[in-house]
Amino acid sequence: MKTYLSLVKFSHTVFALPFALIGFFLAVQRDGYGFEWTMFGLVLVCMITARNAAMAFNRWADRAIDAGNPRTAIREIPAGLLRAERVLGFVLLNCGLFVAAAGMINPLCLALSPVALAVVLGYSYTKRFTPLCHLILGLGLAIAPTAGYLAVAGHFAVLPLIFSAAVLTWVSGFDIIYALQDEQFDRQNGLRSIPAWLGKKRALSVSSGLHVLSALCLIGAGFYAGFGGWYWAGAVVFIGLLIYQHTLVRPDDLSRVNLAFFTTNGVASVLFFGFVLLELFVGGMAPA
Repeated sequence: MKTYLSLVKFSHTVFALPFALIGFFLAVQRDGYGFEWTMFGLVLVCMITARNAAMAFNRWADRAIDAGNPRTAIREIPAGLLRAERVLGFVLLNCGLFVAAAGMINPLCLALSPVALAVVLGYSYTKRFTPLCHLILGLGLAIAPTAGYLAVAGHFAVLPLIFSAAVLTWVSGFDIIYALQDEQFDRQNGLRSIPAWLGKKRALSVSSGLHVLSALCLIGAGFYAGFGGWYWAGAVVFIGLLIYQHTLVRPDDLSRVNLAFFTTNGVASVLFFGFVLLELFVGGMAPA
């Protein structure tokens, strides 16, 4: 179990799960659909199994690439800790559980479940042909707020879509920072990424631009929904941490990439979720 949790980097669930729950509680509290433990559990199952499938499939698809990269050669498949066929079986198991849970939620979620899987699994091959792979990863995680809302409400709405846009640009931006570590390896092996395409300095500029867009989406969501002080405090914290992570990394100093990638973004996501909950449940906002 420990090896499989390491395979899927379970701790990285803190990136998308809080935003899925934001979508869930927007429907429950703001739009007045009411809370059900069964639905809450099904949303958690969908989030965990979709992410498990995506991460494990990425490790399976990239096993040969990972073996040739000193940074990733210690991962479970190239290191011999897990056999490739077992990892693929784990992917199929999680895909099946995801579709089954989506079917128990509502017909729209069931119909969209193959689309979601196509995005989160398909990302693993995008680095082979486009430097925009970071945006595909961002899109995979951006499904979370809208999916959480759809599970409860059964229809699309503007506000969770704005949050999805915020997640897309946020995740794409910090994935570019993470990819700085493999700039030379990617270029030498014909892999596509923003750092391999543009170089470290310009890649960081693209990342900064994406994070500006993410901040603007959060600001837009606040004005659109008429949120109050708790939300704006959370937005300030989140945007502040976006700015902070860009002070940690320079083209000639990548020693703090992991701090910028995991710690800063994980804290930003969890804290923002907490402030949104306070806005929804303590801020006195009436249902829309």
